[in-house]
Formats: sequence, structure tokens, C-alpha cells
Amino acid sequence: MPPMASSAKPKARHWGILLSFLICVIAPTALAGYYLYAVAVDQYESRVGFAVRAEETESALDVLSGISGLSHASSSDTDILYKFIQSQEIVERINAKLDLRAIFTKPAYDPVFELGDDPSIESLLRYWQRMVRIYYDSGTGLIEVRVFAFEPEDAHAVAELIFEESSDKINALTAIAREDATRYAEEERDQAIARLIDARRALTAFRVETQIVDPSADIAGQMGLLNTLQGQLAEALIELDLILETTRQGDPRVEPARLRIRVIEDRIAAERTKLGVGGQQATDSGDPEGGYAAVIGEFEELQVDLEFAETSYISALSAYDAARSEAQRTSRYLTAYVRPTQAQTSTGPDRLLLTGLVLGFALLSWFIGLLVYYSLRDRR
Repeated sequence: MPPMASSAKPKARHWGILLSFLICVIAPTALAGYYLYAVAVDQYESRVGFAVRAEETESALDVLSGISGLSHASSSDTDILYKFIQSQEIVERINAKLDLRAIFTKPAYDPVFELGDDPSIESLLRYWQRMVRIYYDSGTGLIEVRVFAFEPEDAHAVAELIFEESSDKINALTAIAREDATRYAEEERDQAIARLIDARRALTAFRVETQIVDPSADIAGQMGLLNTLQGQLAEALIELDLILETTRQGDPRVEPARLRIRVIEDRIAAERTKLGVGGQQATDSGDPEGGYAAVIGEFEELQVDLEFAETSYISALSAYDAARSEAQRTSRYLTAYVRPTQAQTSTGPDRLLLTGLVLGFALLSWFIGLLVYYSLRDRR
């Protein structure tokens, strides 16, 4: 019978593998467990959940149909808010109110989980992204924020300010949207107001220059005077005819009658010159150059400009009111479905999970190193 095999004895490489296991796996895990359970300071969590809502106030017809006041989530606004909570802007705003550096450096000794001594805003932003965790459901538009701090009151205060700053950001976005919606209509309204002011000033300057408030009424008076003169001329002609028919030649009443007729005819000619196309006679007499025809033409042009300016102003004002009303119908606001909570027990750091992760990573690294060692050994 063949001799029985002798019992296996551990060799040097076996002791080396065991030693490497102790150094690469057991020691890091024990060190991490000691730090997590004996040194690391408890962290308290405050949760806040909210969503952006956009409510539209419908017209009277929609109210009667029963579909008014519908609200829905605005995904674009929620995306903006999701990025805003991770931004440097919100960190600076909250730090100005709470002094985040003092909050995140409260542990007496916890170099792994506390902020550290770097005073830069960049380091504070990196630490913020560790201590403030955001969960966003794009399907429902709900955002949940979990804030960790070394005191429950600090976590609650930071969560409260995150909600306030997020609400302010949504209000600012709403104001910008309303301003954009009414800017064009407001510009048109301002242009219409300026056009109306210019038209009224031009008409006022015309009245001051010509000393005529209403050329139409002035011409009506001039036409009444001309008609009166025509009647007086007819009476004077009839009177002269009667004198010539009933008296002998050389009657002393003939010359005054003829003089009266010439005076009336000259006055009629002068008045007709005023109402005509103008000429040197009208200019010399102190009337506007071109006569009343030119005055009426200029007045009517100014009147048309004024009417057009008034119509444009009314139209622009109506458009502005409509745009403003349309902008006011849509409002965005932040609604909280979970108000900032106040923690009573610590939830961080997750010691068991972190210890397990260290153990798993160390074990995996050791196992890979062992495989590499035997692969190189077998090639010799």
C-alpha cells in the first residue's frame, strides 16, 4: 500500500496571506469602526418637501364652465429650483443669515465629517453638497431636501431658510415672467403717449401762433360778416337806383351813395381775400400767409394727427391692460407638502453602512491583490 500523505503544514506564504488580510481588511475596518462609533459626532436630519405650482385664473366663461383655478406643476421652474438649491448663490444667502461655517464646525474633533479650516466659499459649497441632499421626482415635480447638521436646531433652521430662499426665487421668476409679458405692450403705450403729447403741443402752438382757437368757428363768423356786407351792398345799390330814377341830374345824394357802395365793395373784396387762396394783399393786411385756406389746411392736418394719436393711445392702453391682465392671471408659488421637521434622534452618520462599505471595499481590494499575486507567481 502507498504511504499515507503527511498532514499539510502552513508555509510562509500562507502566513503572509493571513498577515495581508489582517493589514488590508481587518485593520481598516476596525479603524473605521472605531472612528465612526467612538469619535464621529452625531448628525441630525431635518426634512422639507415642496413643489412649484402654477395657478391660472380663467375668464368668466371658463368660470361658468367649471374649469377655472386649475393648478399644475411647472417642470421648468422645478428644474431651475433643483439647480438653485445646489448653487453657490443659495449658500451665500443662507451663510449671510446663519453663518454656516460656525454651524458645520461645531464638533470639538471630527476631521472627517466637519467642515474644516478652509474659509473659501468653494469649500463651503462642496461641504454644503455633502450635508444637503436633494431628491427630485421629475414625474411628479416633487422636491425633498434633507439637511444634516450637528445640532437638530441648526438642521431645522437651515431647512427653513432653504424653503424661504426657494420661495423667493420662484417669486422672482414670476415677476420676471410678468415683466417680460408686459414689456412690449408697455413700450407701445409709452410711444402712444409721447405721440399724443406731441400732437397736442403742435395744435397748441398753432393756436398761439395764429391767435385762432377754432378756424371753423372763425370762418363761420367771417362768412356771416361777408353775407351781411353782401346784403348791405344790395341795399346801397337799390338806394342808388331809386335816387337816379326819381331825381334830376346833379342831386347831392348821388355821390354819397356811390361812395358807400365803393366802400362796401372794397370791404367785401378784403374779406374774400382773407377767405381765398391768399396773396400779397392778405399778407400786407396782417393775415396769415396763404389766407384762411392755408390756415384751415394746416388746422385739419393737425386735427387728423391728434385724432390718430388719440386712437393709437386708446388702442395701446387697451393692449397694455390686456397684457397686464393676462400676466396677472398666471401665478407661480411654492407649496410645502412637508414642513421642515425637528429631529429628536440622530440619523447620521450611518455607522453600520459606512463600516460595511469599508469592509467590502477592503475585502475586494485584498482579494484582487491576492489574485494578482498568485497570477504572477504561477508565471514564474
